[in-house]
Amino acid sequence: MTTVVGFVGLGNIGKPMALRLAATEGIDLRVYDVAPDPVAELVAAGATAVSAVAELDADVVCVMVRDDDQVRAVAAELPVEVVLVVHSTVAPTTPVELAAAGRRVLDAPVSGGPMGAAEGSLAIMVGGPEDAFAVARPALEAMGSRVVHAGPIGAGTRMKLARNLIHFVAFTAVTEAQRLAEAAGLDLATLGEVVRHTDAITGGPGAIMYRDTTAPLAEDDFWHGVFSHVAALGEKDLGFAIALADELGVDVPLAREALPRLAKGLGLR
Repeated sequence: MTTVVGFVGLGNIGKPMALRLAATEGIDLRVYDVAPDPVAELVAAGATAVSAVAELDADVVCVMVRDDDQVRAVAAELPVEVVLVVHSTVAPTTPVELAAAGRRVLDAPVSGGPMGAAEGSLAIMVGGPEDAFAVARPALEAMGSRVVHAGPIGAGTRMKLARNLIHFVAFTAVTEAQRLAEAAGLDLATLGEVVRHTDAITGGPGAIMYRDTTAPLAEDDFWHGVFSHVAALGEKDLGFAIALADELGVDVPLAREALPRLAKGLGLR
């Protein structure tokens, strides 16, 4: 069977996502954007261009626009029976409000950036009803290699926000580490190579994310032994890093916050 898919918003991530759809057998792709160049590129790849959102006439409409107001504007031009898939990262309340108005909505933010979009390897976190998810699934699986039905409407957005909390707090920690490394006379580009190399081996922050609860650990729990080792190493290394920062006059507030919180966060005490 052929699924008619509309795509609105052909920007840095939206365009490669749409190109994956255009190349997928069983999908009839129709696209809309205010910018003519990406539309032309999608038409060359086999999609059909429309001159207005209301002309998409699709089973599923994927939306990757700038913000909540643009998502609402697109939704207002579509029939309520269309499955509206919101890929933009919006407030968790926005897809809930659209669904409350009688629309068939999935919130389906993505993680993986333009590279993941181009490769079809995005993680797509979906919230919404099972029947709408089933309709949209062929399109979602064409764009992502990990499609997760996270729960009811709003769950996909909540999962994306939790995922991105890790992302941007980690970026802030990186800037702290760079200041420390620079003050210590180290080459920052080389440090970056080491970080990327070792994170590819260990899994980075995601390496501790295997438990299904954040509750305190019983001493006979398998993870108690694992995380006790992690905490011991972390507290030792954070202590040394903070001492070095003090010696060099570098402000490392995240490290100071992490030191007393690490073990408790791991469920140890």
